[in-house]
Amino acid sequence: MKEIYILRVLSGVRFDKLNTALTNVKNNSGHSKFRTFFDMLGCTLKYGAGYNDYDIFHFYDIPGKLRKTYVTRVINKKIIMKCNDQTVANELHYKSRFNRAYEKYLGREWFDIERKSYEEFERFVEGKDYLFCKPDGLDSGRGIEKLAIADFDSTRAVYDYCREKNFGVIEELARQHPKMASLHPSSVNCIRMQTIVVDGQPHLVYAACKAGNGGHFVDNLGFDGINIPVDKETGRLTAVGRTEHRTLHTEHPMTHVKFDGFEIPYFKEAVELCFRAAMDTPDVKFVGWDCYIGEDGPGIIEANDYPDYYFWQLPELTPDRKGILPYFEELFGQRITPYRKLR
Repeated sequence: MKEIYILRVLSGVRFDKLNTALTNVKNNSGHSKFRTFFDMLGCTLKYGAGYNDYDIFHFYDIPGKLRKTYVTRVINKKIIMKCNDQTVANELHYKSRFNRAYEKYLGREWFDIERKSYEEFERFVEGKDYLFCKPDGLDSGRGIEKLAIADFDSTRAVYDYCREKNFGVIEELARQHPKMASLHPSSVNCIRMQTIVVDGQPHLVYAACKAGNGGHFVDNLGFDGINIPVDKETGRLTAVGRTEHRTLHTEHPMTHVKFDGFEIPYFKEAVELCFRAAMDTPDVKFVGWDCYIGEDGPGIIEANDYPDYYFWQLPELTPDRKGILPYFEELFGQRITPYRKLR
């Protein structure tokens, strides 16, 4: 079984990316690529860690007793496959289907362009200056457009444009709480709430604030966004923010809002909202919810069925250099290894 997995992993290796990881490790540690390659291979065998895991978690400077505390690529997939029915989970990828299923959690108006008429669109647009338009089936902010109604000659022109672009969902702009807007006014700055339901009880694995950057209207890392950890008990930002390119920030580079101690409004209510949504999803128990904080409370933007496992284990955020695998082992009541089936 282990041998079959190793062969499958090796067959899918991107050697350009492997070389990038080897180069990063050499530059950061001084270790030769030859030495690092065989240590990486050992980590794949022992911990189910890919070369990105080895590089990003800085496995090169921690011993095995700490390495084995990390949720790695293989272990993360193992948890996901245990918790999430893949047929049902795939439905979360489609914005229109998600909005229909979770409409009571959205906290904002939206228009189902697949199922409603132009006359209904006219009523929806009335009084709005902007629309947030999302294609179905794409993630990471790709293909999303913020339309200014004033840029079009007529409502019909707006409608025709949305049809031509094949948008799945048309939404009003979420009315963001002024404090959250202070981080980066151009974007809705969401909170990623990672929940898991075990034995009928929802748990918050971690929370992270996603602050937009560079004047972009989305907060995704691929658009220069910054992720900042959130203390689960207090709802305050902690430590430092990090970009996709591993740049660290103690304050927002544009607005200069300091991260450490920044308190998220309605955080407790946001956690409770995500817990209710999680309990409404019996076949998908491990979900990352993107939650925004509105003027009068939280709402959910979207959900992700294949949650990130990197962020909460980064060296910058783990001074004790311990991963979060013990947290999951306690939840499941069993030891979790790359090659042992989860009960």
